[in-house]
Amino acid sequence: MTVYPCVKVNLGLNVLRKRSDGYHDLETLFVPSGEYRDVLEIIAGDDWSRTSASLFARYGAFSFSELSSSPSVPFPSGQEYGPGKPLVQAISEDGKLMITIARKEGVDWNPLDDLCARAYFLLDKDFDLPPVKIYLEKLSPVGAGLGGGSADAAFAIREIARLFDLGLDDAAMAGYAARLGSDCAFFIYGRPMFGEGRGEMLSDFPMPCLDGFELKIVVPDGISVSTADAYRGISPCIPEIPLRKVLMHPVSEWKDLLVNDFETTVFAKYPVLASIKQSLYDTGAVYASMSGSGSALFALYEKFKKGKI
Repeated sequence: MTVYPCVKVNLGLNVLRKRSDGYHDLETLFVPSGEYRDVLEIIAGDDWSRTSASLFARYGAFSFSELSSSPSVPFPSGQEYGPGKPLVQAISEDGKLMITIARKEGVDWNPLDDLCARAYFLLDKDFDLPPVKIYLEKLSPVGAGLGGGSADAAFAIREIARLFDLGLDDAAMAGYAARLGSDCAFFIYGRPMFGEGRGEMLSDFPMPCLDGFELKIVVPDGISVSTADAYRGISPCIPEIPLRKVLMHPVSEWKDLLVNDFETTVFAKYPVLASIKQSLYDTGAVYASMSGSGSALFALYEKFKKGKI
């Protein structure tokens, strides 16, 4: 079965305090968006793939190599694939996982470090899974604050659980997902969720007010913001108005109330992002913001009144 991991945006992002474990407590509202979707297929080791032929035809040939399944193993020297190659493939040291990743802009990470592979390794420890093949076509932006990699991980957990009938409910799958990344668990649910703690503590937060708006995402070319760097410039603080209360205001009032704490430091380093945000308002957006730690921005337009960028 082929699935299509989506992305997310953050409606508000308050960094409240630094914790003793080095992480930060935050509050944010995660909202899914289908504007960008990856293509993910996971099949049992001997099954026939429905996507591989298409990937090879569109992205070209690859060089195959055995890599260790240990985290953060560098690309072997002298290999044909690596940074900049549009199609990469690797097999884990134990032979249980083969993963193929295609991306037009090139894949500059070890396939066995991809969050889809890490999702398989995580579940394999508890369930001794059969061999699988993973095919991922990466269409969502990388390093843009949209959570595409986290979505891939969550969808991989769901697919593996379904494929091998692991008997995991949403809460159990979210527990595994949270071990892979702070926003991974959100993608198990795929609906607006209020995130606290590192972002992994989730509660339902319906937003019917969004039904009257269209979401537009803008990903600036050539700007990728490191989440670690973004956090280094943050001065945590408790907001005067808690985020939950801000979100209860009409969308027309969000411009002056709903903030992303990362904008101050990220915009200082990349002023063009502030200019893009202003351009969204200039084209009729009711609300505009950076998503996560950037660099992507998004805007809400009243339906049937959306401006042009």
